[in-house]
Amino acid sequence: MPIQHAIWKVGAQPTPLNTTKLSSEQALEDMIVREPGILSAEWMLIGRQEQTGFGGRIDLLAIAPDASLVLIELKRGRSPRDLVAQALDYGFWVERLTTDKIAQIYQRFSGGGSLSDAFRARFGVELDEETLNESHQIVVVAAELDDASERIVQYLNDHEIAINVLFFQVFQHGADQLLSRAWLIDPGETQANVASTTTKRKGEKEPWNGEYYVSFGTGGSRTWEDARKFGFISAGGGSWYTQTLKLLSPGDRVWVKDPGTGYLGVGRVLEPVVSVNDFKVKTSTGEKPALAVLSTAARLRERAEDPEKAEHFVRVEWLDTVSVEKAINEVGLFGNQNTVCQPTTPKWRHTVERLKLHFTKWER
Repeated sequence: MPIQHAIWKVGAQPTPLNTTKLSSEQALEDMIVREPGILSAEWMLIGRQEQTGFGGRIDLLAIAPDASLVLIELKRGRSPRDLVAQALDYGFWVERLTTDKIAQIYQRFSGGGSLSDAFRARFGVELDEETLNESHQIVVVAAELDDASERIVQYLNDHEIAINVLFFQVFQHGADQLLSRAWLIDPGETQANVASTTTKRKGEKEPWNGEYYVSFGTGGSRTWEDARKFGFISAGGGSWYTQTLKLLSPGDRVWVKDPGTGYLGVGRVLEPVVSVNDFKVKTSTGEKPALAVLSTAARLRERAEDPEKAEHFVRVEWLDTVSVEKAINEVGLFGNQNTVCQPTTPKWRHTVERLKLHFTKWER
């Protein structure tokens, strides 16, 4: 069923705002370039109106914190079915972009800037050329789609093709125009597909081994000492970082890495993800709210009431761990900026085999 938007003016007699249109679809693209948060606060735009080499131009290209790419296509007068087909065709082009071509795209977009420098400034980590464009997702931007096109997008996403639709609607409020948005599919589902497709090169994909990779960045609002002592993993700062925690279910085995130091432990999930406001830890005097016990509680409280930015927790039974000072960091071990992913690359199999030699209690 097509997504429908409505905005009502609050009052004794609520009244709906009338829908209207922007002056042009170009106006929407211009707004997105000026304020990328209209699409997502987690992405950085790196390209616009790039030639694909086979008769078309992409509208926008972005990069996510895990160095995966995001192809963004606006409707621009095309029929819904043509728009979806065009986006998939352009996805073929994105998949084959090399590191040097991506860097050149950003140079043209930024007027000569360095992609590595911009990535570091935006996400606070170094851009790893090995993981750049290992996966991508497609976002179709439209005011509406027909039922058949929505079913096509849902079918593709259900079969691990990372594609989503972002619906925009414009409302008139006096002399002002208001812009609303709604996703066809929970962005977490789409990101999960991106996170589970960690290689773009043919012949390097294999069945997932059932064990999860977890990125646990220490510093700021979380410490490994707390996580190790009280039994949890967590993520926060935006939905891009927290939504893949939903992939985890009780009984799942997780291998946890601090991107800055190395692998710190292996554990088994005990409970699904919850917000920091609902997470409790066990102490010598009974269960207490995490916000009253953790060493970073003051930092966590700053964002606790913001559903988008709040820290989210998954309770874990640790099977084996080491301190940050003894983190396992060998050449050739798997790494990824997604908080949780299901790697399907031989590098993950190699990593788990190596880690089992270091964390000998992994099968308790």
